[in-house]
Amino acid sequence: MAKKGSLREFQAHLAKQLAGAGERSAAGLLGVQAGGEYWLLSLSDSGEIVPLTPLTGVPLTQPWFVGIANIRGSLYAVADFSAFQGREATPQNASSRLLLIGTRHGNNAALLVTRMLGLRNVEALKQIAADPDAPHWADKAYMDSDGRRWKMLNVAALLADDQFMEIGV
Repeated sequence: MAKKGSLREFQAHLAKQLAGAGERSAAGLLGVQAGGEYWLLSLSDSGEIVPLTPLTGVPLTQPWFVGIANIRGSLYAVADFSAFQGREATPQNASSRLLLIGTRHGNNAALLVTRMLGLRNVEALKQIAADPDAPHWADKAYMDSDGRRWKMLNVAALLADDQFMEIGV
């Protein structure tokens, strides 16, 4: 029988592998879907990915702020990334994921996304002009071989954005 390990050990091992992949190839990016849009994040900024857990709502907050999640005893502020951009709310189902983006930057922020799309190689993508109205935290865009448009998320810039950090109504 195979030796059983804890979930934390597995996640630590996976995080180490992902970090190693990022060091071996700076071209590695994480792909996620938020609403109908495709997003890329650098592996170093992507943080941990967890299945959607129960969220505790917070009164008097923006509609895109979906609540607080308790992840292994730490509280994370969860923003619906699609709704934050003024698009449709993300369905909270088995495909939805929480992307814990703030840990590396010193805060417990998480993005609710529609689904994870796995690792992407930026060398397989063609850089295209970003939407001129794109926010400063999404100023790069790419096209894949299937004609799918990908936006690059600058996590540090998003976390420094006043609109994102102001959750109160």
